[in-house]
Amino acid sequence: MTHNAAKVRGRFAPSPTGRMHFGNIATAVATWLSVKSRGGEWILRIEDLDPQRSKRRWMEQIEDDLVWLGLRWDAGGLAAPAYSQSNRGGHYEEALARLKATGMTYACTCTRADIMATQAPHQSDGRVIYGGRCRPASMPCFGEEPPTPHATRLYVSDGEIVVVDGVFGRTVTNLARECGDFILRRADGAWAYQLAVVVDDALMGVTEVMRGSDLLLSAAQQTYLYRLLGYDVPEFVHLPLMCNPEGRRLSKRDSAMSMEAMRSALTPEELLGRVGAALGLTATDEPVTLERLLELYERGNIKKQQTVNIDEELRVINA
Repeated sequence: MTHNAAKVRGRFAPSPTGRMHFGNIATAVATWLSVKSRGGEWILRIEDLDPQRSKRRWMEQIEDDLVWLGLRWDAGGLAAPAYSQSNRGGHYEEALARLKATGMTYACTCTRADIMATQAPHQSDGRVIYGGRCRPASMPCFGEEPPTPHATRLYVSDGEIVVVDGVFGRTVTNLARECGDFILRRADGAWAYQLAVVVDDALMGVTEVMRGSDLLLSAAQQTYLYRLLGYDVPEFVHLPLMCNPEGRRLSKRDSAMSMEAMRSALTPEELLGRVGAALGLTATDEPVTLERLLELYERGNIKKQQTVNIDEELRVINA
């Protein structure tokens, strides 16, 4: 779907579970550049679905780090409670009720152990594919849900979902084979990421979803949900995943690449230079201003690869 440039709206949606790292910053910068290069709006959504791990102090620090880099949002953040997922349960309830009315959902009492026991040897890449243990014999299903705790799953049909990604191009996914029926709400009542992010992006008018390449499969799941709920499907753009010197995805445990370490060792322009080089937007990692990056920004220059090893930047910061 092509959106009018005047209505372009992108988002950065961090989880406030710790200090941001280089990968988070690269995503924040890329989303801001993509939206601002077309005169659009950049929103800051707080993905605090996990009440145990999400803390206000981490969100305050995230906002401070973004401002330090010169990234200012047009809507959202802590000042706008409606942009925090912990305050949006009513929207998710309404969407779930609509999905249940289609007969495409069902109660699932499987434990993780139940699911793992059915995994085939070739599924050893860490991806858990649900085999349908609790799926009703026929769909659609309008049966009563059990009174005992249970998750709610969405039935996926055996067909192809095509996503045309802004970096990786055309991808074709068969959800039945590659992920199986997926959860909309967990047995403990917590909302699943897939449902929450679709509802939020649709209701917040997000036209472009830009994020790490590890979420490519999610684009197919979310496209399926968008269509079932009657929402417009946004444009998807997946960025190279930032990895540490061992080739593992960066996490908040990589303290050397946390914003705490980077802010103590680098200026905003030095960090932006490294981000620009890691994404493929600049030829070198020389310091650069945010304004200059905006002038240079071309989506076609983003590296078309699943991962980027940032060991060189790590060595410089540790020097």
